[in-house]
Amino acid sequence: MNIARSILLYIAWFFVCMIFVVTVLQFLPDWIEALFALIAPFFAVRWHNKRRREKSASNSEISESRYKRVAGQPYNFRPDKPFQAGGRAVERGERTSPLPAPTRTRSLTSNQPNQDNRARIAADRAARADPQSEYPASYAEDDIMPISTNQSAGDHMKISSAIRSKGGWVPSGETVVVAGRHISGMVYVGTPPSVGESYYRQTCRAYIDPALSVASLPADPQSDDLGYWPSYSDISARCRATYLDWLADGATSKNINVGYVFLYFYGLERRLFVDQPEQDEQELIIAEAERLLALYGENYSIRRYLGEFVETASIVFAREGQITPIYESRSWELPLPVRLKIGASVRDGERVSAEWILSWYLCSGYTNLRTPAWRCTKEFRALFLVLHEEKYPGGQKVRKPKGQLQYRYRAASSEFDLDLKPTVDGNPVPDITTLAAPLNRAQLIADEASDRLDKYSRFLGRNSDSGGSIEAHALLPIEIRDQFPCAGMDALENWAKSIIMADGLVAVTELIEKLEGATPDRIGKRQLTDAADALAGLAIGMAPDPRFALRAPKADEVIVLFDLGEPVVMLEDVSTGYQQALLEMALGSFVAHADGEVVEAEHLRLVELAAIAPVANDQERRRLQANRFWFEAVKPDMNMLRKRLKSASAEDSLTLRTAAIAMAHADMAIVPEEVAGIEKIYTALGLDRSLVYADLHARDITDTPVSVRAAIAAVGGESIPEDTPPNAVTLDMSKIAEIRSNTDRVSSVLGEIFGADAEGVSPKDAPIPDSSFKGLDTIHSMFVQELIAEMSWSADKLAGIAAVNKLPLAGMIETVNEWSFETHGEMLIDDYDGYEILPEIAEAIRQTMNGGK
Repeated sequence: MNIARSILLYIAWFFVCMIFVVTVLQFLPDWIEALFALIAPFFAVRWHNKRRREKSASNSEISESRYKRVAGQPYNFRPDKPFQAGGRAVERGERTSPLPAPTRTRSLTSNQPNQDNRARIAADRAARADPQSEYPASYAEDDIMPISTNQSAGDHMKISSAIRSKGGWVPSGETVVVAGRHISGMVYVGTPPSVGESYYRQTCRAYIDPALSVASLPADPQSDDLGYWPSYSDISARCRATYLDWLADGATSKNINVGYVFLYFYGLERRLFVDQPEQDEQELIIAEAERLLALYGENYSIRRYLGEFVETASIVFAREGQITPIYESRSWELPLPVRLKIGASVRDGERVSAEWILSWYLCSGYTNLRTPAWRCTKEFRALFLVLHEEKYPGGQKVRKPKGQLQYRYRAASSEFDLDLKPTVDGNPVPDITTLAAPLNRAQLIADEASDRLDKYSRFLGRNSDSGGSIEAHALLPIEIRDQFPCAGMDALENWAKSIIMADGLVAVTELIEKLEGATPDRIGKRQLTDAADALAGLAIGMAPDPRFALRAPKADEVIVLFDLGEPVVMLEDVSTGYQQALLEMALGSFVAHADGEVVEAEHLRLVELAAIAPVANDQERRRLQANRFWFEAVKPDMNMLRKRLKSASAEDSLTLRTAAIAMAHADMAIVPEEVAGIEKIYTALGLDRSLVYADLHARDITDTPVSVRAAIAAVGGESIPEDTPPNAVTLDMSKIAEIRSNTDRVSSVLGEIFGADAEGVSPKDAPIPDSSFKGLDTIHSMFVQELIAEMSWSADKLAGIAAVNKLPLAGMIETVNEWSFETHGEMLIDDYDGYEILPEIAEAIRQTMNGGK
């Protein structure tokens, strides 16, 4: 009979496998398809027969009525136990078949074969007669002995004479001994009952079966042999020993595989929802689950399943005052407390508060949280509540959906489900999970909060240990700054205001030290940007702002602090007019500094540029004035100017030419240094240097070719010269020619141009121009070869190279960058934020070297 059944099953599975091969495995070779069709049915039949044998061997003595609530069946509650949700009674439906009331008397025994127990009976009698005696040695480790918890370990511990072969739940307050381990209740012990329906029945996972072996080997707390759904009956003997040791230790060790935690939790879950104990025991079980959640909550699965258990139990078993907003859920479904509370508010026509909208949004599973929301969790939630209250005072008005709330709790053990239809005040609650509009509105608020926290979040990303620093606090939106107090903020604000009351100038190192609490070894662009953002939150501005400055202040230079008028969140949002005026002032200051000082006429010209610039608002005007002050106080550096000039459009180029020429004429005197400076600006703009002299002579610049001399035929007699405009400047053309002829020499003199050191190289010390790079002398050529060997350099290394050559480092960098810009169209060395070598230029230089040019 068994053979015939197996043959029929094989044929059936063979046809199933052939269909699978034809529809799915067409891409495989024919021999693999044939092998699969022949072998796969064999394993399928073997598996089928194994399952059938297990079913036949299942314990037929277990009452089916006791365990008939299984997965897929609804679970109804006793009507005599209403529960509360947010202060309203929620009635449960009647149970279809009440369970027998659990007994608190526990007497269990191991499932051992028949044997002669006379020796044990005698030992038991002796133990009863002698209160000082200990457990007889004849007891095997597999025995289960209930122990009264109101006796000390040295007291006489009686073995209950009432024995039930099936065992069951050991409540809190009783102790059971399994394999020599004393376990303090809250577990199922005994022969495991069958659970599940139809052919695929299995034994209850949580039951500790005393008939199974327990290894004497050392524990293996991190064993990988537990499987996804561990069952005490299926795990290895060593895993059983580890599990029992963990329980005997109070289930507190964190050095344990979470599979053991789940195995313990399966029993708590089953006891609460399937057995439905009395209220006191319900509270104990929920409290134990909360303890496990707090202890092992770092694990994702623990947070999800135990969290859902506690949430559902709190609703089902009427835990007063437990329904509060939930801001974290690992389940894809909206937690029951959130659905119940918000649904009741919507049903009654009440507004949904910001706290519950945030809870709904964060737990919905469809949120789009950006980095600031999870990196700055507390700050994000606080700002969300503030912004929501601003947009929806008193909460959102949410329309009532048509569907009613239905909830299914799926047991973590997969052994049963619960179908719930909770009510509030005896009335059904609408199902809010079908609504999308409130979540869409919440998403807009969340995006705004993330934008406002972006700078704070980025700062924490770079400085994870600086969350409570002054600089971090200053980056917080002003609306929530009071919720996260910082002791040093008032001191910083008072210090900055005292600087502003003076002249506004302060050493950049002093500012960074105030913000970071230590003197920096190096000041980079990121530090300056963070400083500007932090001060802007206090309505204090800093010039220059490294986002727009043509160069950052060096460590030995000063910056300008000024009053912004109001806190500014996004300093980078400026108008095009502001940026254009800033560049014009930078060019003008470069020309003004060319002769070594800024005279009154040049100063007034810069003030005029700041005053007439087409900026967007008063705040930008304040920032321009502060930058003008810094331009006058600190000499410019042409290296940093080139980056902005190189990308200038034709229209911008004309504007910048006009600004440079106007500044040169501002003091009614043009000196050779100013001409040389303007030539550098024209070169950076990609213009012919000869235009400098035509523009200086014409003064009014147009975007058409400049006529130096009209092309007309000569006539007899003497020509009458044109009238010279009263305000024109007469230039000595021979002097200009001399300046032009000396431009290359002047460019190579260290410190001649602004931003370089004042000390230069005298003509007699100038090296002989014998180099491998056209336009560079030997020393600077060797310097270039050393530079391109690495892509980044520290200041100390470059200073050492300069010291060997007995030349100032700033001058060497200036000369090399001048050469690089004229030869390759870009600087080789970027000292904006450290000394970095531009890879493209370095590669071009290497190709030149390899080509022997």
